[in-house]
Formats: sequence, C-alpha cells, structure tokens
Amino acid sequence: MLERRKSEKLSDVLLRFVRSEGLESPLGEYRLMQAWPQVVGEQVAKQTTELYIRRQTLFVRLAVPALRANLMASRGVMVRRLNNIAGVDVITDIRFL
Repeated sequence: MLERRKSEKLSDVLLRFVRSEGLESPLGEYRLMQAWPQVVGEQVAKQTTELYIRRQTLFVRLAVPALRANLMASRGVMVRRLNNIAGVDVITDIRFL
C-alpha cells in the first residue's frame, strides 16, 4: 500500500523553490518593472526611456525633464505601490534622471 504524504498548496511549493534557488529578488524586480506603466500611467511610461534597479533604488530616465518635479512629489506612494504589485519589497527609493 502507498503511503500518503502531507499535501501542500502548489503556491507554497513554488514559493519555497523560488526562494531556495535565489530567484525571489529577480522575479520581484521583473514584476516591479512590468508594473511601472500601471503605477505612473501610460503617458509617463511613454516618456520613460530607461528603468533599472541598483541597491534597492529604482532609477528612471525621462525623455522630458519637466516631469521630474511632478513625479518627485509622489515618489513615496509610487515606491509602496510598486513593491505591493511586485509582492516583495524590491525598492526603497526612486531617482529620476
């Protein structure tokens, strides 16, 4: 007779695998980058020429420098929303270039 094993949710098994393989951070970064247009809106996303993350800071290069001042005011809200969508705290700050 076969021995019955403890059942686990697939999501728990996948999360354990992602963590054990060191993929949680890159996956969170990918989700965060994909969420950028959703958080800032399509118009701002179209004016974004480059996004990259270094040392928990999201660097955003803008085609229109005048947008920088408007976005700086809502930086904290954007950090929280992006991390929330990513499902993990990926960034602590945003810098506009």
